[in-house]
Amino acid sequence: MTECVNKLTGLEPRHGFFIGVDSDGCVFDTMTVKQMRCFCPNTIKQFRLEPVAGYVRDATAFVNLYSKFRGMNRYPAILMVLNLLAQRPEVVASGVRVPELRRLRQWIQEESTLSKSALRSLVERTGDEELRTVLAWADAVDASIEAVVKGVSPFPGVRESLERAVLKADILVVSQTPLEALRREWVEHDLIRYVRLIAGQEHGTKTEHLALATRGKYEADRILMIGDAQGDFQAARDNKVSFFPIVPGKEADSWKRFHDEALNRFLAGTFKGAYEAALFRDFDAALPEQPNW
Repeated sequence: MTECVNKLTGLEPRHGFFIGVDSDGCVFDTMTVKQMRCFCPNTIKQFRLEPVAGYVRDATAFVNLYSKFRGMNRYPAILMVLNLLAQRPEVVASGVRVPELRRLRQWIQEESTLSKSALRSLVERTGDEELRTVLAWADAVDASIEAVVKGVSPFPGVRESLERAVLKADILVVSQTPLEALRREWVEHDLIRYVRLIAGQEHGTKTEHLALATRGKYEADRILMIGDAQGDFQAARDNKVSFFPIVPGKEADSWKRFHDEALNRFLAGTFKGAYEAALFRDFDAALPEQPNW
């Protein structure tokens, strides 16, 4: 963790502007395949939920793809999926036991860096069986991602936007995806050339990424976060900086708007205010807070 923090705090400005950009679901169209082919099957298998597999898929899709919780760290997300599952009347009627994962909940409250390496260290120290099960789930998910998620291209407009932005701004990947997967995807599609550094879950929260990389280095109105989830907006708000949304389901249109319009406004100092507020209203309306069941 210390090494990761040092890389962020040691990032020296090359430009007067800074842009943080999320990866999954924002730059790459990877969220659906990761959630439905990697996370969901391993959740069903690891927690023995085969009799209610269809409901697991519903809860996984809602939390991680189609709600305001989209893009959150995998460990709070799995708790939310299981909580929704345990409350669903059809699951209650089935008699299937949905695990509460109380030790995971406690770890989330106590640990600032919700990474697999931090979880593995705790399991090695304590031998806790519940956390060992969660770690096995996380390992299986990552193995599935490495095997399945290949050749998923960036959304239309991403490359052109980064090519323009990098001329005036320092760009940082701000993500809760494990660092290894992030590097693999950004290198595979030759987008790594546009970013100064990739920050993953090992570097802390998105709020911390932005704070460590920008504090005392850039003026607040010259810092922008680009993301597709409420967590990205929250990271921007926590740091009192601007936010540009990539609207789920309208990713290509969003990137075109950033390239053609929003980037110029950001660089000219006319992004904040009514323009930014209108962007956020459209984004917020696209993501519900409650499932429709």
